[in-house]
Amino acid sequence: MMTIRTLLPKYHDILDEQGTAQYLDCKHIPVSFERSQSTDELWRTHDEALQLMKVQNTTPKQSLLDLKIELADRLYQACCLCEHKCRVNREKTAGKCGVQESRIASKFLHYGEETVLVPSYTIFFSGCTFNCVFCQNWDISQNPCGVAIEPKALVTAVKQRKKQGARNVNWVGGDPTSNLLYILNVLKKLDSNIPQVWNSNMYCSEETMKLLHGVMDIYLTDFKYGNDSCAKRLSKIDGYTAVVKRNHMLAYQQGEVIVRHLVLPNHGTCCSRPILEWIQKNTLEVAVNVMGQYRPEYHADEYEEITYPVLREEYLQVKEYAETLGLFLI
Repeated sequence: MMTIRTLLPKYHDILDEQGTAQYLDCKHIPVSFERSQSTDELWRTHDEALQLMKVQNTTPKQSLLDLKIELADRLYQACCLCEHKCRVNREKTAGKCGVQESRIASKFLHYGEETVLVPSYTIFFSGCTFNCVFCQNWDISQNPCGVAIEPKALVTAVKQRKKQGARNVNWVGGDPTSNLLYILNVLKKLDSNIPQVWNSNMYCSEETMKLLHGVMDIYLTDFKYGNDSCAKRLSKIDGYTAVVKRNHMLAYQQGEVIVRHLVLPNHGTCCSRPILEWIQKNTLEVAVNVMGQYRPEYHADEYEEITYPVLREEYLQVKEYAETLGLFLI
């Protein structure tokens, strides 16, 4: 019988101190590189190290995590961390996401996430790669607010929260994608065996997904739309379905996955059903959270079909359809 433990075995092993968080292993995979090398050469070294994944008992002079930080820094200087690929130098200006320097809007022990995750030390970045007209966190996602926190200070906070019962570190926003370089620099200084959760809309570039490989233990994904038309209209995003489907397949290969789907009013046929069918068709053994807490926020009142909270009947129809497909629901 499938259980949440069988779907997330490595995550539970870390919690039981029978396994190691991937980012810690990443620190013990030796690589050799020079900053003078081309980016293409560094990617080849990165990919070869991922394939070998030989963890040493000692800390090498240069690790796979060091190489990931170098590559992330290069992406940061001509930013293509997400599929907008605006290629701005983020040291000088903000990207389309509104993010230049990483700023944290809030951080706290979160008890409102999925049961298997709580309490979760949740770190909310401001800024987002999406412009959802119904965003419930619009005050931080659409505004470059919050404070810049030195990685060392955040490391101290993570250790404190772990002592207080945090089961994981949950990187979210807005969206965490624009803040990958900062996150890797935090993990460089962190040495706690605590799972890392990538809580994202999954509009990441392939390069970002490669850098997350071997670092993130759980992908907590937000699968919003079943077609590009709804994504463009409600989140101002191009090419949504191809990117998000690709990244879900990569996440499934790289770590363990919980898929969230927020049921929108009047979007059961065009969005909810195609998403659930795609998960089932691609035999992704993932936990699925069909969410019924949509409420009209931000600019939702300008879009007639989503101007009211989702009806319980609509939500139950989607949930029951997921059950008929044999998906594991949490």
